[in-house]
Amino acid sequence: MRNLLFFFCCLFLLLTRTAQAQELLAEVSVTTENVTIADQQLVQQMRTDIQSFLNTRTWTTITYRPEERIRFRLFVGITGIPQTGSYQATARIITERPVYGTGYQTNLLSFADRGWSFNYSPQNPLDYSDNVFVSNLSSLLSFYAYIVIGMDQDSFTPLGGSPYYDRARNIMTTAASQTQEGDRGWRDTEPRNRYWLLNNLQDPQLAAFRSGVYAYYRQGLDIFVEKPEEARASVFKALQGVQSATVRRPGTLLARAFFDTKADEIANIFRTASDPQQKAQVVALLTEVDPTNTAKYQAIMQR
Repeated sequence: MRNLLFFFCCLFLLLTRTAQAQELLAEVSVTTENVTIADQQLVQQMRTDIQSFLNTRTWTTITYRPEERIRFRLFVGITGIPQTGSYQATARIITERPVYGTGYQTNLLSFADRGWSFNYSPQNPLDYSDNVFVSNLSSLLSFYAYIVIGMDQDSFTPLGGSPYYDRARNIMTTAASQTQEGDRGWRDTEPRNRYWLLNNLQDPQLAAFRSGVYAYYRQGLDIFVEKPEEARASVFKALQGVQSATVRRPGTLLARAFFDTKADEIANIFRTASDPQQKAQVVALLTEVDPTNTAKYQAIMQR
């Protein structure tokens, strides 16, 4: 009887852990760029270890059903090997979000981090601690895990990502105090690195941008199938929030990353709108805050 009770207790704990765990569903790619690694098994093992680290850890106390796991893609391109076991790389993080009532996955963020520097050995398992620096690779992965979760939460709840950005801040502060792996991306050494990405997300002057994320996704795309005009009005409101943020912080990294990710989608949303005045207002706003994609926005008026 005692053994049976022990079995059910273990089963309950396992099911509880499974329900709370695995918020992320990451797809990782590791490639070599202008460098040669004779042992391709090492590259494959690195990819497997990174993907397992991201997908099997518990990052929050939120319960995620399997279909709710946050999809994102991580592309790591190794650009240098200063010494055995030491790597320099670029990384691109693309995170997705489902749109309710459709099979459409929309990108939340596409961000290039060109300053990864880390040590890796297949014999040393990746590990992470909240308050202790373990390795730069685990710090990088954990940092972006919380950025991805934070942005996902912002899209479902106004400013819902704040606690996860705080966790990312703690990782950045701890990692920046370490010098053995030579990663400068934890500091304000360059204008468009991960330091500034997080600073933008936590900048009170850019709160209108984060509020706009909620309006764009939850009040916009999620209701677009049933209420397209109301959805467009919410997306326009979101864009006004982005505009407000760019006025306060001209050239902000967050706005650039947003339009790099969303320009085509925004153009498609308003191209089929029936209100010519709304179209004109949207095009005027977009060409002001994102002149790089002016041609895409001008096409809105041609439909």
